[in-house]
Amino acid sequence: MGLLERKIALVTGAGSGIGRETAILLAAEGATVVLAGRRREPLDNAVDVIAKQGGKAIARPLDISSRNEIVACIAAVETDIGAIDILVNNAGSASKILNPRYLSEAEWNSVMNVNLTAVFNLSQAVLPAMIARGGGTIITISSLAALNPNLLGGAAYGAAKAGVHNFMGFLHNTFRNQGIRATTILPGETDTPIMNNRARPPSPEERNVMLEAQDVARAVLLCASLRDGAMIPELHICPTRQRDISADLETARWVGAPHDASGGPHK
Repeated sequence: MGLLERKIALVTGAGSGIGRETAILLAAEGATVVLAGRRREPLDNAVDVIAKQGGKAIARPLDISSRNEIVACIAAVETDIGAIDILVNNAGSASKILNPRYLSEAEWNSVMNVNLTAVFNLSQAVLPAMIARGGGTIITISSLAALNPNLLGGAAYGAAKAGVHNFMGFLHNTFRNQGIRATTILPGETDTPIMNNRARPPSPEERNVMLEAQDVARAVLLCASLRDGAMIPELHICPTRQRDISADLETARWVGAPHDASGGPHK
C-alpha cells in the first residue's frame, strides 16, 4: 500500500516542471491527483504517464488568476471525486522586467496575483472541508528569493514569494490545532522550463548544477506523506554548488530600461 492511498491531491502548474513531477510522485504513492494548469495538452500528457504507471489522475484546466475559476474547480472536485486532502500550490510566474526602477504596476500586480493571491484563494477554498474533517495538508512552493531577494528573480517575484512564505506561516500558526498542516518549500535555482524566460537564459553547463524538478517534487512528497501527527513547517532545498550569477544580475538590471541615442540602456 502506498503512503497516500485514498488521499485526493490537487497540484497547480502540473503540466510541466516541478508540478508535473510532483503529480507523478503523489500518484505513485496511491493518491488520486487532480492536475491543474492553463493548458490541457501538457496536463493530459502527464495524466497518461500516471495512468501507464497504474496511478489515478485527471486533468483540470484552470486559470489560477481567476478567483471564480478556483472556487468552481474546488467545488467540482469535491462533488465529483471527494474533498481535497492535499493542496500543492506550485504554479508561479515571474515578471519580464526585474528592476523595480522600470517595472510597471500592471506587471507587478500580475506577478502578485499568480504567486500570492492565487495561493490565498486556493487555500481559502479548500480550508472549510479540511477543517470539517479535522485534517488536511497545504504545501506551497515559495523560493529562496523570499529570503535572498535580488535581480535574478526580480522585485515582484521576490516580494510575492516572501508574502506567500508569511501567509503559509499564518496558516500554520492559526490552524495547526485543527489538524491543518501548512508547509512552505523554498527551493533554490531549479532547472525547469521557466529558465528559458530569464533575462539571460542559463547555459546547459549552468543548468547542470541546478536542482532538478524531481528534487523539489521529492521534498513535496516527504512533507505530504508524513503521518498526520507530524509536519514540516518550512523546508529549504538548494543546489550543492553555488554558481556565479554576476552576469545574470547585470543583464537583468537593464531589462526594460529606456535607451539613449547610441542604442544602449540609459543609465
